[in-house]
Amino acid sequence: MSRTRRRTRVKTTIGVVLTGIMLFPVYWMINVSLTRDQDMRKSPPDLLPLHGTLAGYRTVLDEQLPYLATSLVIGLGTVLLTVLLSAPAGYALAKLRPRGGGILSFLLLAAQMIPGIIMAMGFYAIYLQLGLLQSVPGLIVADSTLAVPFAVLIFTAFMSGIPGELLQAAQMDGARALRTFWSVVLPMSRNAVVTVSLFAFLWSWSDFVFASTLANGGAHEPITLGIYHYIGNNNQQWNAIMATAVVASLPAAVILVLAQRYVAAGVTAGAVKD
Repeated sequence: MSRTRRRTRVKTTIGVVLTGIMLFPVYWMINVSLTRDQDMRKSPPDLLPLHGTLAGYRTVLDEQLPYLATSLVIGLGTVLLTVLLSAPAGYALAKLRPRGGGILSFLLLAAQMIPGIIMAMGFYAIYLQLGLLQSVPGLIVADSTLAVPFAVLIFTAFMSGIPGELLQAAQMDGARALRTFWSVVLPMSRNAVVTVSLFAFLWSWSDFVFASTLANGGAHEPITLGIYHYIGNNNQQWNAIMATAVVASLPAAVILVLAQRYVAAGVTAGAVKD
């Protein structure tokens, strides 16, 4: 066996082992979600759910669906608001080159370094005056503040690579800046749109800081609060708790798998210049 082939096999083996170690908590979560209550404290524990049960998943369907529906609405609303705000901003910074654009880009980068709890306290004071506490629109706006700075930078990098000749051709045909953006730039930025939408959805779906600060105790709570309350109220029903975690992870996992090739293109946009 050649040295190159041996080295490749060693690297592959190491990669498989490390991947298995990182994915083991996910496997154990699924395993516990299928384990019966009487087998939960078994020592040593079963590595496979030999006597599996779907009782935990039935409990999820009975008790957690409202939380999942709220998270879905918040996630889709966050995606829509993030794209509506960040795509035109990215186009302006990339192609229109407004005065102070460099300073704005730096501020957007710095905004991502602000701890979420500080922003949550600020939103709490504002929402208390506006009556937006414990509301879905309030969470959508709050979650969008995490996604918009990142999204503007992604759109700026991607749209900077669009040839200027295309924009000039549109302008020669009589298209104004808004029409050029809508008819030329945005369709060509599909990868960036998918990337931004995915990250905005994931951030809103997994958010706990804003949810616990701005929506705790309200009529519409996201799934992160549903799991949090569920642990406190049912700390012995670990199969139901883990089943809730599995169900809550499925939408994000499915979306990530379906959109991974667009994400790879969108994240690396602007990294290489001709």
